[in-house]
Amino acid sequence: MGVLSWIVFGLIAGYVARLILPGRDPAGCVVTCLLGIAGAFVGGFIGTRMGFGTVTEFSIHSLGIAIVGALVVLAIGRLLRRA
Repeated sequence: MGVLSWIVFGLIAGYVARLILPGRDPAGCVVTCLLGIAGAFVGGFIGTRMGFGTVTEFSIHSLGIAIVGALVVLAIGRLLRRA
């Protein structure tokens, strides 16, 4: 799967991550999308390294990995913003 697919996954993952972790973030739609894209890359990298398999096609498994990555990036961003 190419970079373009991870960007699309990231957009979806960022939206879902904001639904799962609601809060008063000053970040708008663009920042949410960027966090989602970063999370998709992070999730894909970590998921592959942890042995969950390679992410090579559009599937629920791949989307789940992207969402988890987006949640991690969103949580880290909130922690850093508090400090």
